[in-house]
Amino acid sequence: MSGNLIFDAIPVAVENLTQLEYLSFDENYLNGTIPYQISHLQKLQHLDLGSNYLANANWSMFLDLPFLTHLNLYFNSLDLEFPTFVFSSRNLTFLDLSQNQLTGSIPESLFTYLSNLEFLNLNDNLFEGTLSRNISKLSKLTELHLGGNKFSGSIPDSIGLLRNLEVLVLYNNRLEGNIPSSMGQLRVLQKLDLNQKFLNSSIPPELGLCTKLNYLALAVNSLTGPLPLSFSNLTQISELGLSDNFLSGELSPHFITNWTELTELQIQNNTFTGNIPPEIEVPDSIAELSNLQAFSVFTNRLSGSIPKDLGKKSPHLSYVGFSDNSFSGALPEGLCSGLALERFSVNGNNFSGVLPLCLGNCLNLTRVRLDENRFSGNISESFGFHPQLKFISLSGNEFTGELSAQWGLCGSLVNISMSRNKISGAIPSELGNLSNLRYLLLDSNKFTGKIPSTLCNATFLEILDLSNNSLSGYIVFKTGKPWQFVRFIEGAQRKWIRRSMKNTRALHLG
Repeated sequence: MSGNLIFDAIPVAVENLTQLEYLSFDENYLNGTIPYQISHLQKLQHLDLGSNYLANANWSMFLDLPFLTHLNLYFNSLDLEFPTFVFSSRNLTFLDLSQNQLTGSIPESLFTYLSNLEFLNLNDNLFEGTLSRNISKLSKLTELHLGGNKFSGSIPDSIGLLRNLEVLVLYNNRLEGNIPSSMGQLRVLQKLDLNQKFLNSSIPPELGLCTKLNYLALAVNSLTGPLPLSFSNLTQISELGLSDNFLSGELSPHFITNWTELTELQIQNNTFTGNIPPEIEVPDSIAELSNLQAFSVFTNRLSGSIPKDLGKKSPHLSYVGFSDNSFSGALPEGLCSGLALERFSVNGNNFSGVLPLCLGNCLNLTRVRLDENRFSGNISESFGFHPQLKFISLSGNEFTGELSAQWGLCGSLVNISMSRNKISGAIPSELGNLSNLRYLLLDSNKFTGKIPSTLCNATFLEILDLSNNSLSGYIVFKTGKPWQFVRFIEGAQRKWIRRSMKNTRALHLG
């Protein structure tokens, strides 16, 4: 009966199904308590009541369910301490209590009475206390999910004795100290999520022995030191998240060349520099990653040029984040050849030259940041029709040419920032068609002519900056609400004209 939008409570008449072995009501709208009559189903092996609105039960019902092996109560309204009556179901192999409001610590008796568990999920509750070294008694576990709680202390070394573990999730707790080197004994581990705030060791090289890993998340900690060279053994890694730490050293091609399955590389907000700080080039080997979808290295100390073939062999590349480094040179022509780009951020570097022509053909672009570089070229030749584009910032470059009327067809645009370039000609009247536009920053360019009156149609506009151009005329804003949220940044000759019309302000540039 899963996913059938069943409302109301679980009927007590279920007690009449005395031969029932499998009962599933997950993903409905059931409310009330879990009826005690379920205890009459003494042959029941599988009970799935997840994703409902069920409240605390009379947990003694589990005293009479000796054959129960699968219990799923995730995403309900349970708000008590750990339900110890479940320990009577000693044949349990699957227990999911995630996404409730359970409190207290994990009872030590769990490790004795539920030693047959293969799957344990306590994610996203309010559990606290330390992780017991007796967790190693759950030697049959293949998946252990304890993320999103308030566990504190260190990760016990004994966790390395869970030799069958394939998934270990400990994200968003208050765990601190070292990543145990004993984790290197988890030779079948495929997913490891230690995104925390307080882990403060180096990354143990023993992690490189977990050669089955395809997902490794160590972000938002205080990890230090270089990436272990043993990471070159992680040939099945698909997603690697190391962002927001204090990692340093070289982004070595010795391990990147082996990561042929990589789809996401997130190493932003670290201090990677290379052997002679701050000199390090992005290894050419990155260009060989054919499955790459996201490549984010922003806010490091990386320099050099971008590999000329990056993108040519990564047709699914949708996110590029090179911001706030010291990269230089031109962007390679193949970077967007797969036309899959959605987010493209290279701001705050020393890039120069014209943009790749293929960028104008990436119809899935939603966010583009090229500001604070030395890009040049005709603005109309660099961008075309981008129906999904919401944010574009080109400020602080050397773009020339005129804005085309095509910009008025990019109906999703919320932010246009092209300040401090050499863009000339008239401001296209079609910009007034952008009904979602909130920020329009065209200051410090070479625009001429009259300010288009159509800008008054941009009723959501909050910030307008046309200063330091050669514009004339005025705009009457009919916003339907006080115009106090619309600001004109200080600039060249200008004066304000208030009209008698309610909620209307006029801007005049002389």
